[in-house]
Amino acid sequence: MFPKTLDRYVLRRTVAPMSAVLLSTMVMFLMERLMRSFPVLSRTTQGFKFLTELLVTLVPHYVGLTLPGGFFIGLFVVVNGLNKTSEIDAILASGVSLSRFAAPFVALGAALMLLSIALFGFAQPYSRYAYHAVLHAVANAGWNGDVRPKAILSAGKDLLLTADDADASGRRLQRVFIRKVGPDGREDVLTAASALVLKAPADRKATLVLTNGRQVSTTRQREVYVADFARFEFELPVAQAKLLRLRGDEVSELTLLELAQQGFGATSPSLPRQEILAELFSRSSRALILPLLPLLAVPFGLSAKRAGSGSAMVVGGLLLFMFETSMILGQAMTAATHLPAAVTVGGPACLFAVTCVAVWISSRDRPGDNPVNWLSEKIAEQVAALILKVHPSGTRPLARR
Repeated sequence: MFPKTLDRYVLRRTVAPMSAVLLSTMVMFLMERLMRSFPVLSRTTQGFKFLTELLVTLVPHYVGLTLPGGFFIGLFVVVNGLNKTSEIDAILASGVSLSRFAAPFVALGAALMLLSIALFGFAQPYSRYAYHAVLHAVANAGWNGDVRPKAILSAGKDLLLTADDADASGRRLQRVFIRKVGPDGREDVLTAASALVLKAPADRKATLVLTNGRQVSTTRQREVYVADFARFEFELPVAQAKLLRLRGDEVSELTLLELAQQGFGATSPSLPRQEILAELFSRSSRALILPLLPLLAVPFGLSAKRAGSGSAMVVGGLLLFMFETSMILGQAMTAATHLPAAVTVGGPACLFAVTCVAVWISSRDRPGDNPVNWLSEKIAEQVAALILKVHPSGTRPLARR
């Protein structure tokens, strides 16, 4: 009964910090990506719709990307908290071994591994293609005949349109401004008190009927002509959509099964084989390390109280950061130099796995001692020996007056 209670207790304490890190990091990544997309989204009258679609398609990618970091930080916070309040001492003194204490964390890592495989292996490829599909729709959306208030629309090449006010249909406009630059260098600026957009569903052009306005034309020779009008019809092009490429032209859009089939298949794949294998190894490594992270987080979280946990936290974070960086760098090296993916991506992944196991084995018999503490103590001893060598008395000499 006690082990089950212990499992529920430690897992319940792990969920909160892990979820907080995942949500905050994912929101930060999403906001950064969406802010970069705002200039493109502002060119169409359906910007909010495309913005929502981009947000949905990016979620699987960023959840899978932040999962290892959130899991590691959540484990470290929980274990370090149990260590500071001496709860871990009571747990170990009751006969629970360190391996049994870490078992629920490993089980949680295995569950997250399955989630990561589902995200990286199957959800992300389709969401990445959907993301490119949304960007393709934005790039080809242009102006579809609707106008939103105070939106600056690009209705064709070298043509801008905006209106201070518009009705719900986007067809009846108030206080309209149009700027058009012709191929001969002539610039036409039209303003009107009101306008009506006339467009049939199948038309490739829309007619803008301006009422009570003025046209100012400037030629390349700087000659200016001004004309007032009561009614003026102005034709504008309507964007026509282009065909979207099929899914699979990029390795990021292939599922794990498709990567394995093309990477190890007898037939020659459409993409470079080593790039396919690099993508396969990278996604698999990000999922398979999740059950190994408790072997690193638990010993580092149990750092000896006298040494503190700051150095262990920094080293653990750097190791995880180096792993993520090595996956990206390994894929780039494979694409640029055509080196084997087993070396550029598989090598760093295996090295990180060996590091996790080595840290666990070295800390299992004496909880609280880990290589980071050992290295910190050695550095402190060397510094103390150096001070004693410079000042054998152990005190600083008095300054001469």
